[in-house]
Amino acid sequence: MTDKPITRRKFLANTAATSGLLIVPGSFLHAGLTPSGKNSPNEKLNVACIGAGGRGRAAVDAMSGENLVALCDVDWKQAAGTFKAYPKAKPFKDYRVMLDEMGDQIDAVTVSTPDHMHFPAAMAALELGKHVFCEKPLTHTIWEARQLRLKAAEMKVATQMGNQGHALEGCRLMKEWVQAGAIGKVREVHHWTNRPIWPQGIGRPDHSKSKPTAPEGIDWNLWLGVAPDRPYDPAYAPFNWRGWWDFGTGALGDMGCHIMDAANFALDLGGPISVEASSTPVNDETAPKSSVVTYQYPARGNHPPLMLKWYDGALKPSIPAALEVTRQWEDNGTLLVGDDGMMLANTYASSVRIIPEKTMKEFLPNRPEKTIPRIKGGHFNEWLRACKGGPAAGSNFEYSGPFTENVLLGNLALRTGRQLKWDSENLRVTNFDPANAFVTKKYRDGWGH
Repeated sequence: MTDKPITRRKFLANTAATSGLLIVPGSFLHAGLTPSGKNSPNEKLNVACIGAGGRGRAAVDAMSGENLVALCDVDWKQAAGTFKAYPKAKPFKDYRVMLDEMGDQIDAVTVSTPDHMHFPAAMAALELGKHVFCEKPLTHTIWEARQLRLKAAEMKVATQMGNQGHALEGCRLMKEWVQAGAIGKVREVHHWTNRPIWPQGIGRPDHSKSKPTAPEGIDWNLWLGVAPDRPYDPAYAPFNWRGWWDFGTGALGDMGCHIMDAANFALDLGGPISVEASSTPVNDETAPKSSVVTYQYPARGNHPPLMLKWYDGALKPSIPAALEVTRQWEDNGTLLVGDDGMMLANTYASSVRIIPEKTMKEFLPNRPEKTIPRIKGGHFNEWLRACKGGPAAGSNFEYSGPFTENVLLGNLALRTGRQLKWDSENLRVTNFDPANAFVTKKYRDGWGH
């Protein structure tokens, strides 16, 4: 994997299919601001939260033991309860204004926005030398994930993606058991989800007869951010943005960074060499109602080549004979298929089992020792300890950046309807150049230079 930043100007210049795209900002650095310095383990951090209502409230509450100095949300009505609960934190609508005014008072930043704004907000904080926690998926595009990883390494700050299962016991058990050969060499992995639970496979709302107005409290221009301009509609905000390509990453991007994580960690997957997909009809506006995405991975160390399949829209793999009729086939899960058995996990790998149950009972008395450090207090506390000089968080951008690249690659296959050969080091589809247009994206005027 390349260890040098790839500017969007150079990247787009080398991608003929995207020659008409607007160049994205190479830097969001605001003049006059410097990193606030390293904190001691017992010192409270000055934390700012970008995204305070909705999902953002979880991050805000998790920071309540630190000094919450600023809260930012483009929808003050949705964030009103959070602002009231934390009156000492200065409220903002625009994270750029927040960082300009208070950057020298901030040590760490959380980002809990819709997917399309993860990168600009996280990059702005990284450029100022701030520690960053960012919700999953890490970014909206593959190119953005690469840039956040490289910038975090350059700035030597503590980072974490919000796929909380990575801090759980089950994620570690799966890796330890796979390493111990509990089910032999793993050659297949199957992941599935009941998402989307929001509309997908639909077109843009018809505003020919009426045009909804944005509710009081929301700044629609700021909500759109880097996305192309379009009128407000409740079909987008506050929740259903996940299915729209301009704002979200569909069921795969939404749940893949949870469900696919433990297997990615256990099997040292690295970058895939190809991906293809089948789905209900795909359009230019939204992800499909259901899909199956197939990734192919090469041999890695002691691991053989592997086929990984993703199913969404309530599609699932065939139920294996080893699964007892008394065990429920959950709505979201993972199945590892090895030469000598199978392993089953739930959404966040909080539960990991070898099937059938008889094999599990035979395995447990001889299970391997726990060799991977366990995490106390969950993924937020893991990140806070890293910010104060402790061990790096498990889903830091060095791990979660490449992982996010892999997950989002499936959307390229969905949007093109082709089997794509992938050069992970150079972020390029090598057999169908038009697909490279989706590796990055166009940014709206006024949101870069």
